[in-house]
Amino acid sequence: MTEPKRLSPHGVPDHQPAAGGIAARARAAATPQYLSGLNPEQREAVETLDGPVLVLAGAGTGKTRVLTCRIAHILSQGRARPGEILSVTFTNKAAREMKLRLGQMLGQAVEGMPWLGTFHSIGGRILRTHAELVQLKSNFTVLDVDDQIRLLKQLLAADNIDDKRWPARMLAGLIDGWKNRGLTPSQVPPGEAAVFGNGRGGKLYAAYQERLKILNAADFGDLLLENIRLFREHPDVLRQYQHRFKFILVDEYQDTNVAQYLWLRLLAQAPSKPGVPPSSVIPGRIEDANPESRAAQDSTRDSGSALSAQPGMTAPNPPKNICCVGDDDQSIYGWRGAEVDNILRFEHDFPGAKVIRLERNYRSTGHILAAASHLIAHNEGRLGKTLRTEDVDGEKVTVTGSWDSEEEARAIGEEIEELQRAGNKLNDIAILVRASFQMREFEDRFVTLGLPYRVIGGPRFYERAEVRDALAYLRTINSPADDLAFERIVNVPKRGLGDATVQMLHDHARKRRIPLFEAARAVVETDELKPKARGSLRDLIASFDRWRAQREVTSHTELAEIVLDESGYTEMWQKDRSADAAGRLENLKELVRSMEEFENLQGFLEHISLVMDRDGGAEDDAVSLMTLHSAKGLEFDNVFLPGWEEGLFPSQRTLDEQGRAGLEEERRLAHVGLTRARRRAKLYFATNRRIHGTWSTTIPSRFLDELPAPNVEITESKGGSGWGGSGGYGPSRFDNVESFGSSYSTPGWQRAQAQRARSQNGGRGGGQAGGGFNESQSPFSGSRSDTSGSRSDTSSSRGEGFSRNKRAPLTIEGELIAKSTGTTSEFSLDDRVFHQKFGYGNVVKIDGNKLTIAFEKAGEKKVVDSFVERV
Repeated sequence: MTEPKRLSPHGVPDHQPAAGGIAARARAAATPQYLSGLNPEQREAVETLDGPVLVLAGAGTGKTRVLTCRIAHILSQGRARPGEILSVTFTNKAAREMKLRLGQMLGQAVEGMPWLGTFHSIGGRILRTHAELVQLKSNFTVLDVDDQIRLLKQLLAADNIDDKRWPARMLAGLIDGWKNRGLTPSQVPPGEAAVFGNGRGGKLYAAYQERLKILNAADFGDLLLENIRLFREHPDVLRQYQHRFKFILVDEYQDTNVAQYLWLRLLAQAPSKPGVPPSSVIPGRIEDANPESRAAQDSTRDSGSALSAQPGMTAPNPPKNICCVGDDDQSIYGWRGAEVDNILRFEHDFPGAKVIRLERNYRSTGHILAAASHLIAHNEGRLGKTLRTEDVDGEKVTVTGSWDSEEEARAIGEEIEELQRAGNKLNDIAILVRASFQMREFEDRFVTLGLPYRVIGGPRFYERAEVRDALAYLRTINSPADDLAFERIVNVPKRGLGDATVQMLHDHARKRRIPLFEAARAVVETDELKPKARGSLRDLIASFDRWRAQREVTSHTELAEIVLDESGYTEMWQKDRSADAAGRLENLKELVRSMEEFENLQGFLEHISLVMDRDGGAEDDAVSLMTLHSAKGLEFDNVFLPGWEEGLFPSQRTLDEQGRAGLEEERRLAHVGLTRARRRAKLYFATNRRIHGTWSTTIPSRFLDELPAPNVEITESKGGSGWGGSGGYGPSRFDNVESFGSSYSTPGWQRAQAQRARSQNGGRGGGQAGGGFNESQSPFSGSRSDTSGSRSDTSSSRGEGFSRNKRAPLTIEGELIAKSTGTTSEFSLDDRVFHQKFGYGNVVKIDGNKLTIAFEKAGEKKVVDSFVERV
């Protein structure tokens, strides 16, 4: 029995076209091609053209397609011409991709879209059109960072400010931060201006801006800051662009800073009447940068009357058709000025805005999405959405613990090899790290395995400028005839030895057919150089002579630290106030740490030459290695996420500087990392990691406990020493091993059996664990240079040249450290001992063959006595 048809108020039955009927088929045929394949939420975002719209697009939900289809829909419906649409992206790559897609949809129409580009490219175009109104000429120059630093150094010198105490790069960073917040020199709070040059920061900022005008130049920040000033001081110009742009579209809105926000808000207001200036207070935003005003700003916004709180202010005209696409859960660039509040308060800024959530993910499997959604739900500052998929659940997210960072790299390397054998392409595999110094361990491991890799978003570890500089010092010590190395660092840090001096040294070296270093030694004994340059060069030569002498009595790791300190190179980066200076210092510490695995400086430098000799093209099949910040917008079938430990991820520095806001941004970064994975996401953490030059026992990241148990699987490390038996976190496959008897035939296992046989035939047996092997003969014992002379030399058995210590199989070491055999230790309380990894310490407790030792730097650790030596 059919249901009775519903009647309208006039008694006429409602009508809907029957499925498959003539009307339905005709309507489908009339649907534009670009709308086909869109899900309901995507289609709603495309077709909602009037008024402010916020599209909350989760990871992998097709936001780029929504943006391009929306532009296509505006044009096909005749709502605007191409030149009347302002479409703003963050990167030139994103702008090119959008133009390409639009070209495929609409043909040549995209060629008539001059206002599709980045914030700064569009701002620069507007500024050149009206340059005279901001005291510039239309052919003004945009300064790069180097030119900016040079100009600031001139201003510091003119004001008699010590550039070493107050570096120009630090001032450049402050000015860039002020411009990102839309602050002109007169608007900088006095407290902030006082942090540089004994209170002269604001004065220097004003002098810098004045100097730019004289030079007919602008820096990157001016492209928006001068736009904002132009619009405020010349309402007629603002009205011109408000009338021009009928539709405004913004990509990655969660990453906008204050200046970009202000620029958009001015353009998004409906045009005011001639003679009426634009509102000096942007709706929902008080432009005073003082913290006290920010508190007032929050209270007025929450009350819903930001404007009514300002005496004498009238509400602006209602906003135009603006559509912002973004994801508050992927706002990870707060450290460079991005304000997640911009997207969180969109509905306050644009009353009556429609919010559309894109939650259907087309990238990841069910378990990965469930884990990512459950993790990010712990953030309080978010608008809220839950990613879902119609795909299969797939494999669970795996969490694996390892003994240290080396085992972590080894385990991931083995898993990658397994994936490769199973038919997975290396291009579909990525390792995402929290800090760039973590990459070194993986790069070394991949070279050993012969796995091709590429570093995304930056150079490989050993190709970074600071690492190459440090290596140049070491190469010059190792080989005084290495002209390329000596030339690289002869004036790094600055010693007053410019190009003219270097050219003179080259001329002298060619005439006498001697190395550059010897030419320098000869030149300093003459009067060919000015006294200051001659003194600097003489001091540098004396330093190298001293370092070469120390090389004979000092370990190569200690020598590297001495060289970096005495040369002034470490101090140079310590005084550098740029955003990447701290990372460069971490890389230098990681470089020194990497040297511990080699017998001597010669072996280390030979290893580096092998690493640097690998050069594959971008099209080659290779593993991608990058930081989490660089991974935004990318996706891979298999994603490895190492280093999920407290202090590293979440970053302790971020927590100390930003508190809860920093913790939430770190959690968003973890969410971004998980959602890069299409099929497999594998998380790792290490029990021990070298941080700031010191071995530390770490604890797993709090983010691991925020993952949903039903979607996570705990696995055992494949890198050697499993986590299970080394810390009481579960059984290990070696817990019941009484000897090395096994059918395994790997080289590592055979070496362990050989060591056991030798120890039974005459080695020291008192300190061995059951079934163990002699530490003094172990391949692990050479993992660090020992200056005490008590450790036997193992280099002779391995030959000369590339003498990297073979530390496999760490499985045995890692499991036996926590396995007591009940034997009596030969050590006594208060004995002074040395451990290859933890350094010097005193025995405070003895339990069979297990010692509790209070190490000077690493704190209390429990180790097997065969892994320490009495000193």
